[in-house]
Amino acid sequence: MARREPGKVQRIAADLRAKIENGTYPPGARLPSVSELQAAEGIAFQTARDVFRALERDGLAITRMGKGSFVTPFLGKITRDGTGRYQPAARSEGGARGAFEAELNRLGLAFKREPSQPEISRARPPRNVAAALGLHHSANALRRHRTMWAGRVPEDPEEGFVVQLATSWFPLDIAGGTRLEEVDTGPGGSKSRLAELGHAQRRIRESIEARFPTPVEAEALSIPEDQQVYELVHHAFSAETRVVEVAVHVMPAAIWRLSYEWELDAE
Repeated sequence: MARREPGKVQRIAADLRAKIENGTYPPGARLPSVSELQAAEGIAFQTARDVFRALERDGLAITRMGKGSFVTPFLGKITRDGTGRYQPAARSEGGARGAFEAELNRLGLAFKREPSQPEISRARPPRNVAAALGLHHSANALRRHRTMWAGRVPEDPEEGFVVQLATSWFPLDIAGGTRLEEVDTGPGGSKSRLAELGHAQRRIRESIEARFPTPVEAEALSIPEDQQVYELVHHAFSAETRVVEVAVHVMPAAIWRLSYEWELDAE
């Protein structure tokens, strides 16, 4: 059985954490390998692995299979402005293809085209999504699944990191055969295309819960399975109170901050 040395894990992780925070290991830098850390510190292999797991849980490191461990490319939080992000001017600011790209631009980060194209299909949605869209449970809807990347160097296709998974569902009688079925939905993203189709979104409801990712989600996000994510479920209503989009976002809690602001009625 592999030996575990919790006191050493905490001490060595704290030392690496300090080096990350003071810039000795800047964002994106390669960290020592497990074997290098094992030799330098005179610790067991499992102890060295536990050190990196601790850094991963804190959102400070990511491990890429066969390549090693690296400082996470973004130290800090991406703020998701749940109140203002879907306003027409905000989501198309600077020619952005939607609210997510606009948020990254404001942080000085680059929206990166994912290495694999978005998954676009006509598929049967989960029952709760079908019910929200007013569809029979066996009916198909338009599904757009994206692995969403950010980066620091727009022109470098090899640079970047995954920051969320997003799956959107649209009724086929609205979205079928439109630009919503294309890879690039254009400036302003899907919200602007729905508006052009006569189904502008007028009210939004979002519910959020923290949970642990599934193994598939953890692999796609390059996070350990014991690092929590936010699952944000987004319902968008038209002026006729019809739900015209249901979106499910899975976001590592270590790098996202969710922000909301609203006015209260006078007392």
